[in-house]
Amino acid sequence: MLVGLAVSAVACSTSGKDQPTVKTVFVEREVPAEAKKPCAEPVTIPDRRLSESEAGSLWGADRTALRICETRRAAGAGVASSVQ
Repeated sequence: MLVGLAVSAVACSTSGKDQPTVKTVFVEREVPAEAKKPCAEPVTIPDRRLSESEAGSLWGADRTALRICETRRAAGAGVASSVQ
């Protein structure tokens, strides 16, 4: 009976050499040059009151530049599907 208990205790042991090895590997990929290009600075606003037309035009130019830059950056980084 004592031999049977000893065998079952060894069979349930978790300190054996058959333990799985877990290895964490960090993979770094090269960021494409297109993704590294800086976006254009916002347009310079004149130091005076702007008309509604001028404000709309300057705002539109900034938004267009931002969209183009983000699309280029995202495509360079391989995530173009996230840009809508």
